[in-house]
Amino acid sequence: MIRTLLDGLYRLSGYLAGLFLIIIFGLMMALSVGRTIGVNVPAGDDFASWCMAAMAFLGLAHTFRSGEMIRVGLLIDRLSGRTRWAFEVMALVLGFGFIGFFAWNAARFTYDSYRFNDMAQGVLAVPLWIPQLGYSGGLVILAIAFLDELVHVLRGGVPRYEKPPPKTAEELVERAIQSGV
Repeated sequence: MIRTLLDGLYRLSGYLAGLFLIIIFGLMMALSVGRTIGVNVPAGDDFASWCMAAMAFLGLAHTFRSGEMIRVGLLIDRLSGRTRWAFEVMALVLGFGFIGFFAWNAARFTYDSYRFNDMAQGVLAVPLWIPQLGYSGGLVILAIAFLDELVHVLRGGVPRYEKPPPKTAEELVERAIQSGV
């Protein structure tokens, strides 16, 4: 039940990131066409930038869990057995520590914006905590994903964020096509 809930949370954050990408596209098209025909989209640049931040941060957990996040394995890929497991755990603990700290402070920042009724300084007066939800929410979901993965690896599981090496040349080409490389 918890596994289904967590996987659904990561999938939902990925879908929300995709939705914000579509909104950015719509806003950018409206701004471009609007300039051409003399129609102003009030605060369009502000909304586009807030959507970009929400898209980037909400997409992090899904990207991490899908094994698509950039990972430098120069050292860890050369290790095996308990040594590799120890390094994986250490990397997850450090990652969770940094992301957890970042998420905690982002959530506090968003709450303070709500508490002090901070408003955007642009054309439209928008409470800042609303666009900050995507930023802080994405970081909180990423921290949950790191903790989830840490618990999984500590219980003896293989890291789910790491894809096994391709077995054939066709599989390597297929992965490159899927990743957009």
